[in-house]
Amino acid sequence: MTKGEFKSDSSHFDVSGPTVAVVGLGYVGLPTALALCDAGATVIGVDSSPERLRDIARGAVDLLPLHHAQLACASAGDRFRLTPDATAVRDADAVVICVPTPVDARRRPDLAALSAACASVVEHAVPGQLIVLTSTSYVGTTRDLLVEPLRARGLTVDEDVYVAFAPERIDPGNERHTPERTPRLVGGAGPRSSRAAADLLAPTASAVRTVPDPETAEMAKLWENTYRAVNIALANELADACHSLGLAPAPVIEAAATKPYGFMPFYPGPGVGGHCIPCDPHYLLWQLGKVRQQAPLVATALAANSRRPARITERALGLLADSAVPAHGARVLLIGVAYKEGVADVRESPALEILAGLAEAGAHVAYCDPLVPSLRVGADALHHLPDPHTRPWDLVVLNTVHPVHDLTWLCADDAPPVLDTRQRGPLTKAAARAATGVPPAAEATA
Repeated sequence: MTKGEFKSDSSHFDVSGPTVAVVGLGYVGLPTALALCDAGATVIGVDSSPERLRDIARGAVDLLPLHHAQLACASAGDRFRLTPDATAVRDADAVVICVPTPVDARRRPDLAALSAACASVVEHAVPGQLIVLTSTSYVGTTRDLLVEPLRARGLTVDEDVYVAFAPERIDPGNERHTPERTPRLVGGAGPRSSRAAADLLAPTASAVRTVPDPETAEMAKLWENTYRAVNIALANELADACHSLGLAPAPVIEAAATKPYGFMPFYPGPGVGGHCIPCDPHYLLWQLGKVRQQAPLVATALAANSRRPARITERALGLLADSAVPAHGARVLLIGVAYKEGVADVRESPALEILAGLAEAGAHVAYCDPLVPSLRVGADALHHLPDPHTRPWDLVVLNTVHPVHDLTWLCADDAPPVLDTRQRGPLTKAAARAATGVPPAAEATA
């Protein structure tokens, strides 16, 4: 049997104890690698960043406690190997590609990392190997970057090698939605590819559903995150409407959520951050633009989301003015700079734009976020303040409230004014204690 070949019969693939190469060990790749290792696979973790590999080796990575335990266990054994060497995929029965797919400054897809990773995997692919792409991208990516290049190498997909798209479904920092508790989609480039990918991923998910082809799975992922982006924009707009009418949005949302059908609660926030909501829908708009197809509702929602941090900045400056505090020289503290609760990720975080906008207006800005030791705002380096309650502030902005944050000091009689970007209502002591809890379906900063 050729190295990497799956034993098969007419109905399924035997993938017990395979060697799996995971290419890209970021927020998606590392949990994926640990889930595969935990399921019994021998895992080769491939990443081009030596710094990232060193951080993983010493456990200095942003993971849930469950996944930290998995990492410690995997690192202590002999079934988890880290390497920057892209040729290591030759030794694998299966290759799972988990590289980032961001957008550039003009909100166009940046396919550099994905194209390079796929080209490398194709170059080193061996007969009998399964290749699974998980990175979100435009419809047709799997065929363009894997199927056709493999064919050009003389490898027939679904006969010599197996190819599938199985979009990642990672919710960083959320213990209720770990990969093992989340269903996966698999769209193979043929029936054998679908079975192989489904069998490989089944031990790492609550269920696996196969769809007719990679394009269906690719569009399903874009649909998921575009749906969220549109509903987040709607939640923010309706929250502003509530504010204008003298209502707190949270009780209104919770009241509407009592309807058992036709409604899913989305909560307002300072904007969207992370790698999914601010980026993925732009892949859809970009592709539709190439065929001269418009999606005005989606485009409007994305534009509204991108303007949200500036809207928060305007509200903050308005509150300072209401307190007769000049913006120039005002002392403003931001609580939480990560893009969502429980993670250290600041990619596309609204906090960066809010801090920059306030600083541009002349305010002295600072932040409190124990998960983010430091960050850069323009030319300035800021550092986490561990004891913000000991300093005077003209305004405190609640951006992202982690479970480790203690907000009760903001309820004292001499506490500074507070702008809650999530518009949850007055910050009482009880509300301050409850603020570290995440609503059951909170999506506004996911």
